[in-house]
This record gives sequence, structure tokens and C-alpha cells, in this order.
Amino acid sequence: MITRPPAGTIPEVPGSYQFKDADGRVIYVGKAKSLRQRLSNYFQNPANLPPRTAQMVATAESVEWIEVRNEVEALMLEYSLIQRHKPRFNVRYRDDKSYPFLAVTVDDEWPRALVMRGSKRKGVRYFGPYAHAYAIRETLDLLLRTFPIRTCSDAKLARHQRSGRPCLLFHIEKCAGPCVGEVSAEGYRVLVDELLGFLDGDTDAVLARLEAAMQAAASELEFEQAARLRDRLANVRRAVEKQQMVLERAEDLDVVGLAGDELETSVQVFYVRRGRVVGRNGFVVERSEDLSDGELLDRVLERLYGDPPLLGVPKQVLVPWPSADSGLYEEWLSGQRGSAVTIKVPQRGDKRTLLGTVEQNAREEFTRHRLRRASDHNSRARALNELQDWLGLPEAPLRIECYDMSHIQGSDYVGSMVVLEDGLPRKSEYRRFKVKGVAGNDDFAAMEEVLTRRLTAYLADREKPVEERGRFAYPPQLLLVDGGKGQLSVAVRVLESLGLEEEIPVASLAKRFEEVYLPGESEPVHLPRASEALFLLQRIRDEAHRFAISFHRELRGKRMTASVLDGVPGLGEARKARLLKELGGVGAVKRASLEDLTALPWLPDTVARAVHAQLHGPP
Repeated sequence: MITRPPAGTIPEVPGSYQFKDADGRVIYVGKAKSLRQRLSNYFQNPANLPPRTAQMVATAESVEWIEVRNEVEALMLEYSLIQRHKPRFNVRYRDDKSYPFLAVTVDDEWPRALVMRGSKRKGVRYFGPYAHAYAIRETLDLLLRTFPIRTCSDAKLARHQRSGRPCLLFHIEKCAGPCVGEVSAEGYRVLVDELLGFLDGDTDAVLARLEAAMQAAASELEFEQAARLRDRLANVRRAVEKQQMVLERAEDLDVVGLAGDELETSVQVFYVRRGRVVGRNGFVVERSEDLSDGELLDRVLERLYGDPPLLGVPKQVLVPWPSADSGLYEEWLSGQRGSAVTIKVPQRGDKRTLLGTVEQNAREEFTRHRLRRASDHNSRARALNELQDWLGLPEAPLRIECYDMSHIQGSDYVGSMVVLEDGLPRKSEYRRFKVKGVAGNDDFAAMEEVLTRRLTAYLADREKPVEERGRFAYPPQLLLVDGGKGQLSVAVRVLESLGLEEEIPVASLAKRFEEVYLPGESEPVHLPRASEALFLLQRIRDEAHRFAISFHRELRGKRMTASVLDGVPGLGEARKARLLKELGGVGAVKRASLEDLTALPWLPDTVARAVHAQLHGPP
């Protein structure tokens, strides 16, 4: 049975979601205005769910989702996925109807345009699907004055042929009148072909023809005809407005998005056919080789197109950055397709927006992948056991502490300490340090100060009764520092100076190649790149870096926004905050005159003069 995805991993955006069974088959496809709110409804007491929904949730083993930009796109995507996968629990739509298409019965003697639902028939051209039937009728209403083909049923056409009288649509110029011989078969076929071409995206020729006819009528002083053509031109232009889900034109392309880190990369591929997303593929690549971004992309392309994909190779493949050898891969894909294929990095427009959506899906999937690994008890146990074996630790490191430093050119030096217990973050044990005794840019000295303060506090605490021990009462079973041999040497020196070198194991993790250094070893330990142990070390190192950066930004922000008002007699924190809020920041306080400051009714004149003197000097 499916388990609920971790809290916070489901985005609050529109999209389509797919439940899959143990064999990976899609068993249900749905749509949502907010994926998080909609999916939350499934993970409740089964007794509160409708019987069929409860059965679906019990059968499902996993759930995936695809983010889109709005609800209409979510609906269209839901339809496309249902048509492709035929999920067993989507036997009926909620409103017991399929999505509507604009159809043209091209095999009829007098082809007809109409709204059609249900299974597709031979001899009919389909356009859509549309979100609502009224959207098709509005589009037809705009187009019939330019392409006046019939919309009546076969029975009605036969009835008017017998009577010899046309219907109202002929009189209001929305039908060419084939029932009464007002248009030849050849002329009518031209109208049908022009409409089909327009719906296929060939709009420029129609617009140019109407524009030329309008100008010609106006030049011949046939202003009524010119006005009618003007109205038709406006109708066609309105119909040309975007109707596709993701692209302006009915293009075929694949969009590849990547997101990850030094160890793994999540790949998401959206298959776009005739301007609509009809499917998605996703997988995680283990970066077992030292690859550049371009080389990694080449490996991904090999994985995607090594076997001919079910949907074929499109004319374009959109990627987030250039391939390492784009010419070679374009030639390879062109050979598979039988015509030219280009690999492009879109810079603007709909394609850039679409690529951003795919990349966002890749980032979300990578986050879910890492959380799945982090929350899995068996994975955590393997990671701790692997660390014990690879690093030669006396026991599995149930408590790991990692330290990192952050500063800008030696200012606002801070240190961070993050803690994993049993492989999970213990945020209540995180600590932040303001580095006090380091002048200038010296990471080694800053690291030494932070470690000395932390371990000295531990030595002091362990002498106290258990109930009186403070924040540093427990020693780590592995002390990890971010960096290489230099940072490791600092940690070893601190441990030796405090007599803790035999009690607390220490290691360092170098970011560039994810190498682990141990005391007394000249060569680093290379943990397998796909191992749970390296993943765990990387995660705690990244968390320490994030924690240090956030503290540094907080201190720098306070210093930059409030330091000029520090020390003003009578200006406490409450008055300072109110002054900044009412005047609009430090810059506005600097620009304020003495009269402006003394005019503030809540600020004493003596304090106002002190503020002005602090910023501008004595009068």
C-alpha cells in the first residue's frame, strides 16, 4: 500500500498526478488546482473515502506528479495521460463525459465542423482537446465568417436540399450554402482545406489574404465590404490567440531538465507533441564518473534515445545547457528520425518558460529522492555501518557533528555546528558561533576557536552532575569538518591540546572530489560514490554550510541596517525600530533634516538632535 509522501514535498501548484501499482503501471490519473491539497485528500482513513477511491489507494504503491502553469493546462494534461495510459481506475470521468474536440468530417461529400467527444473515428480530423465545449463554439463562431463551412447535421442538410431553401446560417454569412448549390464542390473543398490549414497553425496566409482584401475594398471605396472584412480579420486574430497548452504552435519537441549535486542528478523529460505535454519520463543518474555538465547531458541523451522512444525523435530537443558534443548528437538523432534534429538551449519565450517548468519538476523530484533516502531507516543503518567500516571507527557514529565557517573578506566571521543523531538531523542541538578572536581572513584560526569553545564546554559539562549539564554535554562519535587536510590538522590540534584525541574520532570532507581525509593518512579515503555513507556525509556537510551562511547573512543584515544608529543617547531598540519604520529605512533617516526629526511627536527633541548629530555631526 502506498505511503504518504514526506510533508512539504508536494508543491502547492496546479498539475496532474499519477498513482502507480507495484509493477509501475499507471492506475489513476487526476488533476488539481493545488497538488498538495488534492493529494492530501487521499491519505486519510480509508473508511472516509468512497469505495472505489479507497480500493485505488490500497492498490497503489507510488504517486508522481507533473507541475503545470494553470488549471486548464492541468486538465489538458490529465486528458493526454489518460488517453496514453488507459488507467484502470479512470474508467469514467467525474462528470461522465470525455473532453471535447473540434472535429472536421473530411471524408464527407460536404465536410462539416462540429464538437465531438468519445472515441475517434476514421475520416475525421480532430483539433484539441479543449477545456470546455463552449470554447470550441466560440472558436467556430470566430472562424465561420472566414471559412463558412457547414455545421448542420446530415439530416438537416438533406432536408434543406429537398426544400431548396437555405438555413439562417447562410443568410448571416456563416455557411457557404452547399445545400442549395451556392458553392461548387471545388470551392467548398478550398474552404475546408483553408480551415484545416488554419487550425494546423498556418495562420499567416489567412491573415495576409484578409488584410489585402480589406485594403483593396477600402481603396475602391467599398467601405461596407471593407468593414465586414475588418470584422472578419479581427475575429481571426482573436482565434489565433494561444490555444495550445505550452506552445504557441503545434510543435513536436522533447524538453530535458536536470537538477542535482556532485553525486546524483535527477532527470525529467517532458514529451511535447502538437504543442501539448503528452507524457513524462524521469530517472536519477548516479554520477560515478567525473563529468562536466555537458558530458553529463550527453550521457542523459544516450539513455533517452539509445533505444528508439515510443513517441519517436522530435525535430527539437530543448536542454538546460549546451551538449559537450552537440554536432555529434544532432547527427545521431537526425539519423534516427530520418530528418534534421536540433539540440537547443532556449533563451526566451514559451520554450524558455517550458524548460523552466521541467527544471522545477527535476528539482522537486531530486528533493523527494534525497528525502526518501534520508528517511529510510534501512538506508540510515547501512550508512552508519559503512562509515564505521570505511573510516575504521570503534563503533557506528550515532552522533555526528559537522562544522563549517562563513565570512566575507574576514568580516562577520561565524561558525556552525550541526548534528545528526541516528542519521537524522537533531536541530535542537544545532549551535551557532560568533568568531571573536580572529583578525582578517583566517579560516584555520576561526575553526580552531570554534572547536576549542565547543570542546572546552564539553569538558566543563562532564564534570557536573547529569541534571546540571548544559548544551554541550554529549561528545560526538564522529567530528567532521568541511575542508581538506588543513582543516583536519586544525581539528586534530584542538583535540590533542584538550586530551580528547583518543576519545573523539575526526575526519574532514573536501567538497571538490568528495574525498574523506583521516588523521595520519596521506591519501584520502574514497567512499563509493553511490554509497549511503558518502550520501550521509555530504548531507550533513551541506546542512552545516547552509546553517553557517544563514547566520552570517543575519548578522551582516543587522550590521548594515542598524549600525549607524547604534550608541545614540536615548535611542533604544524600540525607538530605533519605530524611527526606521516610519521614515522608511536608514537612508531616509540620513536624508531627514533636524526639523523633520523634531516634528515626530513621539521622539523627544533631545533624542532627535542626538540622532541628527550622529548622522551629520554637531550643528
